Amino acid sequence: MIVFHDPAEIPEGFGPSVVAIGKFDGVHSGHRAVIDRARVAAAEAGARVVAVTFDRNPLSLLRPELCPEPVCSVGQKLDLLAAAGVDATLVLRFDEQLAALEPRAFVEHVLLSLGVVTVMVGDDFRFGRGGAGDPALLTELGAEYGFAVDVVGDVQGGGRRVSSTWVRDLLAAGDVEGAARLLGRPHAVQGEVVHGLKRGRELGFPTANLSASAEGFIPADGVYAGWLVDLGADGTAVTTRYPAAISVGTNPTFDDVPVRQVEAYVLDEMGLDLYGHRVQIRFTHRIRGMVAFAGIEALIAQMDDDVARVRAALA
Repeated sequence: MIVFHDPAEIPEGFGPSVVAIGKFDGVHSGHRAVIDRARVAAAEAGARVVAVTFDRNPLSLLRPELCPEPVCSVGQKLDLLAAAGVDATLVLRFDEQLAALEPRAFVEHVLLSLGVVTVMVGDDFRFGRGGAGDPALLTELGAEYGFAVDVVGDVQGGGRRVSSTWVRDLLAAGDVEGAARLLGRPHAVQGEVVHGLKRGRELGFPTANLSASAEGFIPADGVYAGWLVDLGADGTAVTTRYPAAISVGTNPTFDDVPVRQVEAYVLDEMGLDLYGHRVQIRFTHRIRGMVAFAGIEALIAQMDDDVARVRAALA
């Protein structure tokens, strides 16, 4: 997938393109409905599928007190958009200059540079200074500048609109299975494996600890079943995937971990050395919440039970 970070990077004559615009946080099933529709339109027009998105949630600039934690990082988003069949993505830096563009200027500055023939947006789409533009105005501008506008309705589930907010709510409650249904895949976080306190090794359960700068929304504290995917020391994806028991939290039994951490015990791979590697942790099932135990023996017994339940869940 081609990635542009500024309209100035787009070569002259780029296009034709069918453009889908949105935050695409998490690239959930609602987002993919827009992308899938764009793919159909692009196939009919002999065009590229292009996503236009932002390097941050616009609320982080406009209303920072209301800005939620992202479901995924920009890097994760780009990987997910590529996997969804997007040919190119324009990642706009959302700053004061972009926020100040009037709707017409946004169309001229962004969309026309892509050789757009059709734009796909949700019915709640807003653009331009102060959110002055909506799908109706975009349609008017499209008629003037020679592109069509297709407004894609919401994807509904259980009587609720599928949204990044709903995904975050489920993850914050530890419901990774519910989040996976909205995402269409297990939720994942990724980062570099770093040295920890090595207490898991002492207890017979050596873990891969993710750095504090791990990407992606971290689910509620607890123990989960899932998979560890080794992305290699250089971040290049490899095919190795390991079943894992995953712990999220601050280790309340010992009460010496100041910040929440994600660590994964890879089943049946005692000699595996992942230090310095980038890994992806995929959450598939919640096993239990995080609790403090009255001693090491009780903790080890619970960890044995956790591993048995993880095996059963992944089987």
